[in-house]
Amino acid sequence: MARVTVEDCIMQVPNRFDLVLLASQRARDLSGGAPITVDRDRDKNPVVALREIADTKLDHGVLRDSLIAGMQKHADIDKPEEVNEMAELEQELAAALAQGGAEAAQPKALPMAEEGDDIE
Repeated sequence: MARVTVEDCIMQVPNRFDLVLLASQRARDLSGGAPITVDRDRDKNPVVALREIADTKLDHGVLRDSLIAGMQKHADIDKPEEVNEMAELEQELAAALAQGGAEAAQPKALPMAEEGDDIE
């Protein structure tokens, strides 16, 4: 097969920096055992990745998502924390009601200060 040049790939990915990132991610995927969509012809993984990009054999959105996921050190859970806090409070309230009835859930009154007590 003919040599792959950057000009062949620029038609598919206009930004050269994005092209480098996508091709390197695809080369890592190939090293990890991903199926090859073009003939290898004794080419190494970076060249195969560039040939796949030039031949539009890849979905760039999926490749970009795997690149981002590979760079993340901590993945956020989609559920907001407020939902978790509310669920915990509901469980605590249900446990308190089950243990002591309605009296456990009622707030206790604070003792009233006498007229002779000094409050500072």
